[in-house]
Amino acid sequence: MYWRIFLLNAAVLVVAVLLLLGPVTVSTPVLHGEALVLGVGLAAMLVANAALLRVGLAPLQRLARAMATADLLRPRSRPAVTGHGEIAELTASFNAMLDRLESERATSSGRVLTALEGERRRIAQELHDEIGQTLTAVLLQMKHTTDRAPAPVREDLTQVQEAVRSSLEEIRRIARRLRPGVLEELGLHSALRALAAEFTTPGLDVRPHIDPGLPALDQDTELVFYRVAQESLTNVARHSGAGRAELRLRSLPHGGVGLLVRDDGKGVGGAAEGAGIRGMRERALLIGADLTVAARRGGGTEVRLEITGPQGPQGYRDSSSEEHGAEEQTR
Repeated sequence: MYWRIFLLNAAVLVVAVLLLLGPVTVSTPVLHGEALVLGVGLAAMLVANAALLRVGLAPLQRLARAMATADLLRPRSRPAVTGHGEIAELTASFNAMLDRLESERATSSGRVLTALEGERRRIAQELHDEIGQTLTAVLLQMKHTTDRAPAPVREDLTQVQEAVRSSLEEIRRIARRLRPGVLEELGLHSALRALAAEFTTPGLDVRPHIDPGLPALDQDTELVFYRVAQESLTNVARHSGAGRAELRLRSLPHGGVGLLVRDDGKGVGGAAEGAGIRGMRERALLIGADLTVAARRGGGTEVRLEITGPQGPQGYRDSSSEEHGAEEQTR
């Protein structure tokens, strides 16, 4: 870089000296015509110097733009390494640093998500085994007490019994969200249909569409697809104000599998991405998938998760397969 700038400036100065030694001369005192020639010559030198420096520093400017827009959750193409010297070495070092950071982030994110899934399973199991069974025993005892209670008290006990039953159903619903048992037992297709039915309410109609003959996905990839669909529908139900949503699992034209969740709500607008979308991006990176969250034409939001050549994620392993047999016995 130093020698490139030095040689560019030296070339401009050499040209100026040659002009002064040749057709351009300066007398004492300086005549108006000579001053005009010198002014024009100085302006030409500055313009030439600026143009040459812009050309010489263009690779550094491209590298600066790449540094400013780098995002580990949105991998982009690396800046090209062109030429020789310090700029080429700096560009190559920057690309190597991005590769290393993305790899380390994928590994650490995989460990965090593995621990998160394990904790979700533990909480779901405790809700099912401890609180769920306790509430079930309370319901049985209350039914026995209600049947033997006098008429004035029986109605109050019935209302309490219904409240306990509603709490038990809510705990079971939370446990199903924390631990997708349908996914483990029946696969992704049935899990997505059950998920769509769970989010379908009087104010929101979620319609699932599963294409036949989809390529097989491994267990970890299915879990990522399920969690992205779950988070997307949660955002639709909480924030979009939509009346209809579509959940589609389909084959891609170039091979692979794609998940599409779209709604007719108010769209993402200019809101910054929250923790939920960032979590979806981290999960997508772990399986080498592309995640796109964008506004739909005509209103609404569209979430696309696409993977080609499905394969298991690196650094991310759900521990469900090891614990599934034991938990089935417990249930």
